[in-house]
Amino acid sequence: MASAMVLRAPGQPLVDEPRQPAPPGPGQILIELGACGVCRTDLQISEGDLPPKHLPIVPGHQAVGRVVAVGTGADRWKIGDRAGVAWLAGTCGVCDKCRSGRENLCVRATFTGWDVDGGYATHLTARADFALPIPDGFDDVAAAPLLCGGVIGYRSLGRSGIQPGGRLGLYGFGASALITIQVARHWGCRVFVVTRSKAEQERARLLGAEWTGGLGERPPEPLDAAITFAPSGDVVRSALQAVDRGATVAINAIHLDRMPEFPYQELWWERRLASVANFTRQDAAELLRLAAEIPIRTEVDRYPLGEANRALAALRDGAVKGAAVLLP
Repeated sequence: MASAMVLRAPGQPLVDEPRQPAPPGPGQILIELGACGVCRTDLQISEGDLPPKHLPIVPGHQAVGRVVAVGTGADRWKIGDRAGVAWLAGTCGVCDKCRSGRENLCVRATFTGWDVDGGYATHLTARADFALPIPDGFDDVAAAPLLCGGVIGYRSLGRSGIQPGGRLGLYGFGASALITIQVARHWGCRVFVVTRSKAEQERARLLGAEWTGGLGERPPEPLDAAITFAPSGDVVRSALQAVDRGATVAINAIHLDRMPEFPYQELWWERRLASVANFTRQDAAELLRLAAEIPIRTEVDRYPLGEANRALAALRDGAVKGAAVLLP
């Protein structure tokens, strides 16, 4: 039976409800899902750190499955194609940001699992032009984490300005950093990882990190760029203190607890702070091609769809080893 895990009020558990999917409208496709990743943004929406834009809502924006119905005008898709749906659900296509290749900044953008129902379900309707073809080298479970942590991490690398062979700092080492380090090492970057978890430090070393340390420790050399993954302003400041002159700290977070006060000297010498907002379809296409080429390997903890609340709790408590993935 078709069903979905539905958020009816922030702070309340998701409710398992039967939901019969409607036929896709013009420009849409209907996907029968095989997997959906669980993201910290889902947790922030569910707990109210990010105010819901629409209630009730089905969370989830790392959804992978097969097309089972195609609406009029969605001609590039056919029944049986593998498709993924990520955070960016749609944009206006006509504003200056969309027309200049910066659709991630569109003021009328909509987001999967926030504005429109997402992938904590057996079926998902999506705009055909924003659905993503999934390479054959990944099964649904392995592909799902690429659609958020992977693509946002990839965009963060671009925003950081890191060059092949450069010294890159990663602050926090969850699902997104696990993928980001694989891209960085593929580019020949020297990677330095700061995370409080000894297990994550060991995992980082196994994936090629040259140095690992705990929160408050500084890498042994000035960094050419850094990316922060933890939703903490204090971590941003630690990264800023560790980068070289002219370097950038990219903030891979949609929500921070706060930005602490810090002396201007830490920003001086043309250091930069750069937020990372969403992604473009071009980012996603490039990351998926690169993931198949490397190939990127994802680590997952699997949960039945009906145990979405348990998966979110595990994510909140730091009990997820890599990425949590729901299986309809």
